[in-house]
Amino acid sequence: MHEKAAVIFGVGPREGVGAELCCRAARDGFHVFVNGRSPAKLSAIVASIIAEGGSAEPLVADVTAENQIITAMRQVASSGYPLELAIYNAGNNRPEAFLDVTPAVFEDLWRVTCLGAFMVSQQVLKLMLQQQNIAQRQTLLFTGASASLRGKAGFSAFAAGKGALRMLTQSIAREFGPQGIHVAHVLIDGVVEGEKVRTRFPEYINGLGEDGALKLEEIADAYIALHAQGRSAWTQELDLRPYKESF
Repeated sequence: MHEKAAVIFGVGPREGVGAELCCRAARDGFHVFVNGRSPAKLSAIVASIIAEGGSAEPLVADVTAENQIITAMRQVASSGYPLELAIYNAGNNRPEAFLDVTPAVFEDLWRVTCLGAFMVSQQVLKLMLQQQNIAQRQTLLFTGASASLRGKAGFSAFAAGKGALRMLTQSIAREFGPQGIHVAHVLIDGVVEGEKVRTRFPEYINGLGEDGALKLEEIADAYIALHAQGRSAWTQELDLRPYKESF
């Protein structure tokens, strides 16, 4: 019997951070709500979790559409499982010279990276506060990037969105930490060894050598470790990078 729920927002390919977080949470005993916009992709991930003995269901919603988020969270609330872990992993990146970035592109990156996080967090936190009498622990995590710490040529829109996300997480943490909800921001600093990079840049990923890119399973382990922390020593920001990655 699964007595706790996790919802992962922004799940893409099976060999990606979001899907790995879903599988890792399922192995840890969570009933997992797998969020994304593609029912076919979500169903495939759910099926793989169930095949391994886990419990999961798709949660189809666009994180930039408030009405869809509200509907999705009603599905979570009506499941009967207390929501103990929520992860906002949605985001996109588009390297482009600053003078070529259009307002539409800039806004699109910001909407997914920051506005979506804001709207999702409001609905998640409302439910978590309602369930504090039945949840053993409650954690809200966000996938960030080193771009939130330092801008880089060609990544102005991405850096702006991730920087805003970082400030949002700090504000939420300071407001809801004292209410018993652990809020943390996970900085991914380096290349993730997933499907997207291996498909698009195979020579680059091979050139990084052994452990030169972040492994999906080790990223997921770090997220679950954050959820397991005792509240006398909560981490608000965690920086994950390969040992070869320069600061």
